[in-house]
Amino acid sequence: MSTNWSLFTIDKKAYTRILHELRANRCDQPLQCLQPMADSPAAQHSPAGLPWYVAGSQLLGLTCVVITGVWMGHYRGGYAWDGSSQEFNVHPLCMVLGLVFLYGDAILMYRVFRSESKRSIKILHAALHFIALIISVVGFVAVFDFHAKAKIPDMYSLHSWCGMLTFVLFCTQWLMGLSFFLFPGVSPWLRSRYLSLHVFFGLALLALAVATCLLGITEKLLFSITSTYSRFEPEGVLANTLGLLLVGFGVLVGYILTREEFRRPPHPEEEALSMHFKTLTEGESSPSSP
Repeated sequence: MSTNWSLFTIDKKAYTRILHELRANRCDQPLQCLQPMADSPAAQHSPAGLPWYVAGSQLLGLTCVVITGVWMGHYRGGYAWDGSSQEFNVHPLCMVLGLVFLYGDAILMYRVFRSESKRSIKILHAALHFIALIISVVGFVAVFDFHAKAKIPDMYSLHSWCGMLTFVLFCTQWLMGLSFFLFPGVSPWLRSRYLSLHVFFGLALLALAVATCLLGITEKLLFSITSTYSRFEPEGVLANTLGLLLVGFGVLVGYILTREEFRRPPHPEEEALSMHFKTLTEGESSPSSP
């Protein structure tokens, strides 16, 4: 069987660049780069300020969930699953918990866990998205079941349109992420092409989820306390505060994700293992982390 040795010819510039990167990482022998570097700055230190920003995002997110629970529990009569208005109250709580807080945490995984293996972070990233998906499905079932039993029309408001769009795009994003980044068989070139779209739509979906929540808050207040809303009713003040905190959570998560110095640095062993044919022959970098 003949072998086409030209396929294994390494461009001189690419070879020089690879050797330079290995030496810059103190890997005089290429096999050393397959071992985790315990003294690597990425393995020991986080960028200045990152832990505080992450802690702030968690505080904001948990506060949003708690305020939503208090609003629906104290002012709107609590929770039930009997077709009454108490069943509707499950909907906003599930949406804030699933499509905002847990979803925001899922897209922060690559910033929080900086020294763990990329595959472990991918699995955690996908698992949090799946939990958020299940909680969101419960929220959707609650509102549609309440509407059906109360004879209220479905899908007529801007809030409902944006909510359904967010949910459909969320499901699509999750399935595409599984297909491209967790299941084997997808070429590294195709993954690198899709990665930027995956990151962009991940952040765009969080913004859309927050905007949909704001529409829902306004709609619920206008339906529930129309006559007293303008007099700074405590329920209205609480709900408006919830809206501001949701915006704050979304902005802070977006800030963490878009700061270049907060990105998870490429680990030498991952770079060595992920080098594919195009990297060696054309000197192109392999796809980076989100």
